[in-house]
Amino acid sequence: MNTHPPAPAQHDVHDENRLDRLEELVAKRTSQLAQANGRLEEDIRKRESTEAELMRRNAELTELNAKLSLAKEQLLQSEKLASIGQLAAGVAHEINNPIGYIFSNFGTLEGYIANILDMLKAYEDAETSIGSPDLLKKVRAMRERIELDFLKEDIPVLMKESKEGIVRVRKIVQDLKDFSRVDANQEWQWADLHRGIDSTLNIVNNEVKYKADVVKNYGDLPEIECLPSQINQVIMNIVVNAAHAIGPERGTIAISTGSSGQHVWIEIKDNGAGIPKDIQSRIFDPFFTTKPIGAGTGLGLSLSYGIVQKHHGNIEIDSEPGVGSIFRIILPIRHAGSPEQDAKA
Repeated sequence: MNTHPPAPAQHDVHDENRLDRLEELVAKRTSQLAQANGRLEEDIRKRESTEAELMRRNAELTELNAKLSLAKEQLLQSEKLASIGQLAAGVAHEINNPIGYIFSNFGTLEGYIANILDMLKAYEDAETSIGSPDLLKKVRAMRERIELDFLKEDIPVLMKESKEGIVRVRKIVQDLKDFSRVDANQEWQWADLHRGIDSTLNIVNNEVKYKADVVKNYGDLPEIECLPSQINQVIMNIVVNAAHAIGPERGTIAISTGSSGQHVWIEIKDNGAGIPKDIQSRIFDPFFTTKPIGAGTGLGLSLSYGIVQKHHGNIEIDSEPGVGSIFRIILPIRHAGSPEQDAKA
């Protein structure tokens, strides 16, 4: 018979107390860990937010730097164009004065030569009336020596060619003045686009004549309110690019114009190499070029796009590699900032 008494109940109570304390400690630790985890998650969110803000501001700074760089280049190009325009206008003016004298004197000279040739004809008719055989022989010998018959045929031809040359020089000088005309104080003025295109084509003729034939399909255009020399610059950039895209066989550059509603359009089409689809969206980006290093700045089309945008217009492109490209420039007839336009608004 077992005479040992049962284990005291205080042991169970002691174990329960230890278990309670352990549970409290675990709960406390769990709460502390949860709080620490919450703080850590909050820190991570703040850090991620800060990093996102830094990345956003860095992107803004990068974009701002790019815009500043482009603005600087555009300003330099504009100042350079303005300086070239002033120089060209001055040179054209200086050339125009002596050309005017030459052209005027040439008209007078034509009259003098016509009179001299008439007089020579009269002398020839009078040869048979010369009574002295020796004098007649001397006159006829001189006539043969100076090739008088040839001179009478050649002088009018030389005069005609020379006059055509002077007319051509006068046209080039006028085209140079029209093309490089400095838009005084950047004032908008009414201009004939066809005249500007023709002047520009004459100025860039040396870039184009060995590469392509230029076909003009002009529509009936009204004058538009614009900065003429800047529009000429846009035409020049696109036409020269078209010429450079053609080769080695001779190609064609077709220039068409027309109007629709309150807008006019200029279409420049070439049958050159075309532009790959994957870079068409980048051709108006500053400094983008497919030309070899040193052969281009990558600013021509970018500046052209900026000029057209300043005129509240647009440039559209349709190009297929191996077929060619079409650039379509759309411009409003009236400048959006003009008083007449503001009155309509």
